[in-house]
Amino acid sequence: MAFFKSILGKIKQGLAATRDTLVTGLKNLILGRKLDEQLIDEVEVMLLRADVGTAATTKVIDSARADFRAGKLKESKDLLDHLKAGLKELLGGPQTQLAEAVADPANPGTRVPTVYLITGINGAGKTTSIAKLANLLRKQNKTVMLAACDTFRAGAVRQLEIWAERLGVELVKGQQGGDPAAVAFDACQAAVARGVDVLILDTAGRLQTQDPLMRQLGKIRSVVAKKIAGAPHETLLVLDATTGQNALRQAEEFGKFASVSGIILAKLDGTAKGGVVVAVKQASSIPVKFVGVGESIDDLEPFDPDSFVEAMFEG
Repeated sequence: MAFFKSILGKIKQGLAATRDTLVTGLKNLILGRKLDEQLIDEVEVMLLRADVGTAATTKVIDSARADFRAGKLKESKDLLDHLKAGLKELLGGPQTQLAEAVADPANPGTRVPTVYLITGINGAGKTTSIAKLANLLRKQNKTVMLAACDTFRAGAVRQLEIWAERLGVELVKGQQGGDPAAVAFDACQAAVARGVDVLILDTAGRLQTQDPLMRQLGKIRSVVAKKIAGAPHETLLVLDATTGQNALRQAEEFGKFASVSGIILAKLDGTAKGGVVVAVKQASSIPVKFVGVGESIDDLEPFDPDSFVEAMFEG
């Protein structure tokens, strides 16, 4: 219970901007008012403004209208409870844990590193999210190695170097302009040789419409799979929550080409439209596994639908 309250508190703090739009707005709009069709229409508009998305909003509002007309919702408070329950249902069940490597049956006793491949466009908060994830894993007493596979931008490599130094983790890098897959190959070799628990691969910030870069990502995946059985164990897409509908399009496109297994939704603290979490889940069916709720290295939280919705509606 204490752990839940801790997560809830941090998410509540990070979602302050969202609550200015959703919580305060909805509570002021709904509570104390007569429950009627007009109120439900106004709530629908507010959900759309909070980037909950057309599909998700339609499901929640249509359900509310049906229950109201059937006499199941009688007071404005009933509507607020109905919204919370509907959003929780749309977001799915309990938090999906990150996949981990299993021991190689062909080599009993040999440690197999877990490999996480991180992708996303430039500016989404990818490198910072990698640092936050590494920090979270180290707090679980896991050894972590980073690999700078974004060889196209010197700034990206340097940024990852700085984070590696701060966190006290090893970094594998290559020559600027070199083959990203070669860096991934070297990193896998090093991770196996040094017995690290988790290898996190950064990749070039790519637009989903840039086919050559998508093929490069596929090459990295292929190299990693050949070096370590079952790798990459997760391909995590970093999305910027502040971009709203653009984030939805990125989730849809990356899902087609990059075999994305989970989403890190960054910069959630910087948007008044936290409903994008719901929209992303509805649009892509890719689970949101982490949310960035602040600028601190500790501000990455495992995503849990119930605690997230409660945080959105806490005054």
